[in-house]
Amino acid sequence: MKDSQFAQGKAIHKETGQTFYYATRLLPERIREQTYILYGFFRIADEVVDNGAELPAADQRAQLEEIRAAALGEGDIDEPVIEAFDTVREQAGIAEEEVNKFIDAMLMDIDTDRYQTYEELEEYMRGSAAAVGNMMTSVMDADRPERARPHAMALGEAFQLTNFIRDVREDIRELDRIYLPLETLEQYGVTPDQIEREECTPEFRRAIQSELRRTENLYREGVKGIEHLPEDCQFAVLLAAVLYAEHHKLVREQNFDVLSSRPELSRARKLWMVARTWWNWRRYGDPVTVFRKVSAIPTDEGYSEEAEHGVPSPE
Repeated sequence: MKDSQFAQGKAIHKETGQTFYYATRLLPERIREQTYILYGFFRIADEVVDNGAELPAADQRAQLEEIRAAALGEGDIDEPVIEAFDTVREQAGIAEEEVNKFIDAMLMDIDTDRYQTYEELEEYMRGSAAAVGNMMTSVMDADRPERARPHAMALGEAFQLTNFIRDVREDIRELDRIYLPLETLEQYGVTPDQIEREECTPEFRRAIQSELRRTENLYREGVKGIEHLPEDCQFAVLLAAVLYAEHHKLVREQNFDVLSSRPELSRARKLWMVARTWWNWRRYGDPVTVFRKVSAIPTDEGYSEEAEHGVPSPE
């Protein structure tokens, strides 16, 4: 892999995936470069539809098909990261199905800006999130990938749903998209027009609370599979889950109002969560136990503990 390809993939990751970037830096060196390339590939494809609104839909589709062909080694493209992705795909044994699922999801974003049911949204996330989890599992080279993949897919979907909840205001302002299932909004008496007007009603807050619970079930399922990953990858994946889940605490602190302001983790808070997670990881060494003790996701019995065994709070 050329240094320029790696540098470009890393730069894209650092600029656009700041939460995940903290965890990626703790991955073992043997897969760090490949991870940056994967993320660069994801972002380049995603930006065709997110930042290409001025292009006709036909041109966006053509660009995505060009990216698909190059990523599968079936065409040429003037994009070093895509060229590097094809190499990573072959070396890691990433299934072509996962690449196709991902590009198909990007194509859905061209024509689809609302999802009536969660099942429809789940179909989209099979490519935009679950496929990402599967590709990362291949890069990590798990001994028993068949045991790791279902959990990796769940964790990928959990990350995606957290993004959807966090970014409701930005998605409607910048992309005219609503990723919250319309059936959830209807259940709580919320209309898409209210979201377009950024009206945070009690009903909207309850809808967000409901989607948080759905997402948190996926986190619990996803974290269960971290033990099936290589030991040198487990902490980084666990930390990514903790950092993404920390947004849920911010959402609750805002009383589920994600329309007035976007919940964002400060650098200090991220570093604090890194320290807490590492301290507990050194003590317990079990992903499920550490996630239960450190993360903002409520346990089956209630909320996770605030003070951690002598580690002082920064508040």
